[in-house]
Formats: sequence, C-alpha cells, structure tokens
Amino acid sequence: MQTAVRKIVIVGGGTAGWMAAAALIKALGSHAYDITLIESEDIGTVGVGEATIPPILEYNYFLGLDEDEFIRETNATFKLGIQFQDWRHLGHSYFHPFGLFGTEIDGFSFPHYYFRHYHKAGLSAVDIGKYNAETEAALQGRFGRVRREPGKPPVNYAFQFDAALYARYLRKYAEKRGVVRQEGKIVTVNQHPETGFITSVQMEKGRVIEGDLFIDCSGFRGLLIEQTLKTGYTDWSHWLPMNRAVAVPCERAGELLPYTRATAREAGWQWRIPLQHRTGNGYVFCDEFISEDAACETLLGRLDGKALADPKILRFVTGRRNLAWNKNVVALGLASGFLEPLESTSIHLVQSGVFRFLALFPRHGFNPHIVNEYNREVELSYNNIKDFIIAHYKVTERDDTPFWRHVRQMAIPESLQNRLDVFRASCQTLWRDSELFREVSWVAILTGQGLVPEDYHPAADAMDDDDLRLHLGRWRSAVLDRVKGLPTHEDFIRRNCASEAFKRLEAAGG
Repeated sequence: MQTAVRKIVIVGGGTAGWMAAAALIKALGSHAYDITLIESEDIGTVGVGEATIPPILEYNYFLGLDEDEFIRETNATFKLGIQFQDWRHLGHSYFHPFGLFGTEIDGFSFPHYYFRHYHKAGLSAVDIGKYNAETEAALQGRFGRVRREPGKPPVNYAFQFDAALYARYLRKYAEKRGVVRQEGKIVTVNQHPETGFITSVQMEKGRVIEGDLFIDCSGFRGLLIEQTLKTGYTDWSHWLPMNRAVAVPCERAGELLPYTRATAREAGWQWRIPLQHRTGNGYVFCDEFISEDAACETLLGRLDGKALADPKILRFVTGRRNLAWNKNVVALGLASGFLEPLESTSIHLVQSGVFRFLALFPRHGFNPHIVNEYNREVELSYNNIKDFIIAHYKVTERDDTPFWRHVRQMAIPESLQNRLDVFRASCQTLWRDSELFREVSWVAILTGQGLVPEDYHPAADAMDDDDLRLHLGRWRSAVLDRVKGLPTHEDFIRRNCASEAFKRLEAAGG
C-alpha cells in the first residue's frame, strides 16, 4: 500500500512503548512526523524484566543519554553476566559472562587452545572462566568502566534496573522532544474496508486518533496485531514448557552484586536481580509440575529479605507472533512474542525490533519486500534465542524431579541438535554474525551445563606446550591485574551514580 507515512500511533506504554517512542522521535524528529502514544494508567504493565544485555548501551548511546543520570533515575546497577546455580546438578554453579574468553591466537579463537590444554593436562573440570575479566570481577563483586587497550581484557557490561522507572525516564525524554501521550483505553479499532489496514482507533470518551502506521505495544493481548488482524501465533511450549512466572520484590540485603542470578528449582528457575533500592525476584515455572499457590509459597520462602509486595502472577505461552509486521502494524515487546527472561532478552528484542524497523522505515508506504525482510530478520532472531534457551534445559545432568526428567528427555529442534553434536565433536559453536548469542555464550552455557567438546581445531596443536602454558598464564595474570584495579560494585555506584533511594538506605544503615 503506497501511502506516505506521517502519523505514527503507538498503542501501549511500558518499556516497549516508550523505547519505541524515544527512538522514533530521536531518529525522525517531530517536524515531519506526528508521533502519538496511547496508554491507560488503568491497564497495568508486566514490568518484570529488569535485567539487560550489553547491546542496550548502543540504544542509550543512540538516544544520547547520560549514563550516570540514567542509572540514578532508574535505581540501576551494573551487570557483568548471569550466574547459573544448580542447573547442571544440585550444588554446581557456573557463570555466563559478557566479553570474551582469552584472546584470539593466530586467527583461531581461544576456546580451541583452552580445550587442547584441558584434554592434554587431564583437567577434571572446565575452568575457562579464569580467562574472562567479567567472570572474575563478578565473583569478586567488583566493577569499573575501563578503557579498551591492546593486550588488556575489557570489562563489558549491561544494566539491571526498575523497568517502571525506565519507562518513566524514557517518557520524559520522548515527550520533551515532541511525542504526544494520550491517556485512555481504546474501545474500537477501525480498518479500511478493502485493504484491512488500520485507519484509526477510538477512545472510551469518543475521541478518534488516526494514523498511517501503528506500533502495537499492547502486551500479550496484541490488540492490533492479533485481536484485530488475526495474525496468529507460533507456540513453542513443546520445547519451552514454562508458562507461568510469579514475581515479588524484596528488601535489599547483603552485598550489591554486579550480576543476575538464575537458580534452578524443582519445576523451573528463580531469578534474583539486585537494584539500588530493592531486589527483584521471580520464579518461572510450568504449572503441570507445580501449582501457582505452591510456586508463590516457594518463592516467598526463598527471598533474601522482607517481601515488599504481594506476589504477582504472569501467565504466558512461549512463542512468537507469525508476523511481527502485518499490513501497517508493527508489534513490539510482548505483542510480538515471548521468550522467558532466562537470558534477559525481552528488552533487547524491543530494541532490535525498533532498530530494524528504523533501518527499513516505510516513508513512502508499505512495500511488501521491506515488510517481508523485517519479518524474516525478526524470525531469525527469535529462533536463535529460542534454541539458546532450550539448551539450558536439555543439556543437564539433573533428573531429581519430574520437571527435570521431562526437559532432559524432550525432543529439541533439529537446528539445536546439530549445534550440540558439532560442538561435542569439534568445539565449533556454529554461531553466525547475525546471531545475538556468539561463541562465548555458547561455550559458557554448554560447558557449564556439562557438555565438554571431545576435540578442538588442529591449528591449536601448532603451538608447543611451553608457549601455550606461557600464553595461558599471561592472560590469567592480565585478568587478575585488570580486576585488581577495580573498586567494589557498591563503591562504584556510591561514588558515581547513587540514586536518592540508595542514599536513603545508606543513611538508615540499610
């Protein structure tokens, strides 16, 4: 449909809506485009996704945000990766870091050299995390911003923040630059009688808001993409059976750690996300193996501090919308699909969706080739993340509960099975440039879960034993030197970006 796009209507606020609004107004400006966001304070947002991954720095940089101000305004902390507790077996722990293991040698990645050392030295446990600065810093509770220097490990990071405060922060940013917010509920969606394109939405009090392009950020209900356009949904429950989450914040307790913790439980897993003013907690589970009431009771009994609210139940079906862009509607956030928050990808999928859409922005209308390309890229992104998350459940030694026996024995996608087989045989992860999760992530998760490659690339044998030991020792020393110079995570926040809530807790002795 060749109609010039001038009026953009975003349906729904929350993190997805305001991330879209802020990016659109930054990229397009307000002189040629009218951008309206509709949300109702009577309709709650999910707001359980508080952890992010490093690409969010690109989004914040694109907007031109002051990082310390952003951290103060959202009660954020820094995140160096995810600690996985009890996933391989009870009592076992491993770390999925941001950043690389070691450094490339003669054009080949470090894991091949590490696993040559592992096999020839007869090591009993994989400890490749020793060669990653983010892992070492996380385990010591340290954090700092460092310059990238040749021969020295970088310190890559993301954030953990209050999602509601983040949406509020972006709202101020977007409204200041020209986005118009409309409060209220939509009661009618109007479509063109011939094309089915959405032409306008009608509010409760009768106001009609017209648009050329609509961004659906209405959450699971998918008001435009599903309820109106009947786009359809691909259900991945047979691979990812989790269909419930119970979330509750609690008082901050103990050291302010620079990482998210995911602890495997009897029928799923529990998250722990430390913020400056509180700790976010949740239990993601399958209701075929534990009831909602029992899950709530289990979570409340495993908090670090006093609960600050009643548990909130979230019900979902893991999967994705068949089309993320249908006619003149683009779905973002939960309206586009849902992959459980195990690897903190929810906010990233909003960000990547917005950036992809901006790159393909339909200024002169809705060219089907552009729409198809957008949908192809979104599908690839979801599929890559889906396989990565499934691997956490499939590759395990746990068989102590019905849930773990089920996921350990379940069939998995052929694409994932092939990747697991190749990694086991050769230490090759098969990652591609277009994929979110790269070699470091696959190596961390697969070896952490107990899948150790039986071989490595023969190029690693070109280095003699003494040189390899020397290289490993030097990089280990570089990691320790880098981390030794960092302050504690809590001290870094105290000195640079402490929120008012953080200061009040300190003043009260909390």
